[in-house]
Amino acid sequence: MPDLSGIVKAYDIRGVVGEQLDAALVRDLGSAFALLIKPESDSVVIGHDMRDSSPELAAAFADGVTSQGLDVVSIGLASTDQLYFASGSLNLPGAMFTASHNPAKYNGIKLCRSGAAPVGQDSGLAEIRDTVEQGVPAFEGQRGSVTEKDVLADYAAYLRKLVDLSGSRPLKVVVDAGNGMGGYTVPTVFAGLPIEVVPMYFELDGNFPNHEANPLDPKNIVDLQAKVREEGADAGLAFDGDADRCFVVDERGEPVSPSAITALVAVRELEKEPGGTIIHNLITSKGVPEIVAEHGGKPVRTRVGHSFIKAEMAKTGAIFGGEHSAHYYFRDFWRADTGMLAALHVLAALGEQAGPLSELTAEYSRYAASGEINSTVDDQVARMMAVKDAFGARDGVEIDELDGLTVQLPGGGWFNLRPSNTEPLLRLNVEAADAEAVRALTEDVLAIVRG
Repeated sequence: MPDLSGIVKAYDIRGVVGEQLDAALVRDLGSAFALLIKPESDSVVIGHDMRDSSPELAAAFADGVTSQGLDVVSIGLASTDQLYFASGSLNLPGAMFTASHNPAKYNGIKLCRSGAAPVGQDSGLAEIRDTVEQGVPAFEGQRGSVTEKDVLADYAAYLRKLVDLSGSRPLKVVVDAGNGMGGYTVPTVFAGLPIEVVPMYFELDGNFPNHEANPLDPKNIVDLQAKVREEGADAGLAFDGDADRCFVVDERGEPVSPSAITALVAVRELEKEPGGTIIHNLITSKGVPEIVAEHGGKPVRTRVGHSFIKAEMAKTGAIFGGEHSAHYYFRDFWRADTGMLAALHVLAALGEQAGPLSELTAEYSRYAASGEINSTVDDQVARMMAVKDAFGARDGVEIDELDGLTVQLPGGGWFNLRPSNTEPLLRLNVEAADAEAVRALTEDVLAIVRG
């Protein structure tokens, strides 16, 4: 019996190609997924990114699905949010082959039910894992068929319908696709808009020859920052490998925090639906719920992770949700995450007024933050308890454990300390009134974590 515990993660399947993941295993995963969704659908839509291994693995998965009598709609090359669009618009379960920002040797599968509803450990992944480990039962009926469908133009038209840029002033925008799927989707999405795109690394290359396709790591946006300054551009956008996340830099080449983008987009969505609910995870800036409330919205705080965000959006009818990791979720996009739609909102807001992006986003950036700081530890629980005990003994401190350890200090500063699900790491995020207060609090916490 195969052991899939190393590759079946909380939200997806991911592993090293040739070692943990190969065509034979992926075929079984396709069969198991078909068995899972047979009661709700007779077809599955499949897309894949530009990694060298993706076409073969996507074809193997399709073979597994059709071996169980279900049909496959193949959309070929796609961003992850393009696959979500296909799942939503066609009302079909979906499979996206990508390892997002992971190095070239990795690949993986993001799965969803009809309408882009997430499939995680508790909503199907564990069942798929068990089915494969125990041996997928053969289907004696007729095989399904595979048809091809190009949805890129429809995806682009749908996004442009949601954000009106017709009244925008002309903008010059540098886009770093990181040799990922943004290089495939951006030209079609931005076609006809009053935006001059300066492309960087648009060539599809799953070996990522220029830099890792992970824009949250500061070293991966250095080229973008320099190009924005060199071009005198109005803004810069950086997409991750599967182009479902988008990171923004302003006209000075300075990073704009995903929390500020969350607040900006939230305000725009609240203009369309006053009083609406906005989801934010507990690591986003406390400025997000403040701004949402000031604009008449209802902020709701959740754990980190797309399954929690999407579940809370379904429960509350939320119109929008944002995470510190530059994932942005829209009710109008089947509650799925799409960095492209968030980018269009930012550019629309910028184009509607005459000032630079730095002035616009300053309204939504109220506090200083550390960014995520990782510490390798021998015992995650013991180190977290040491932090809890140390800060819990101080006057006026409030502690909650919704997701890891969140500690609110009397002066307004706060931090969250969370264990990694996959590595012996503790992840620290700190926010306070200014950079000096952030530095002092960070050093205070790390002295205990690493002590």
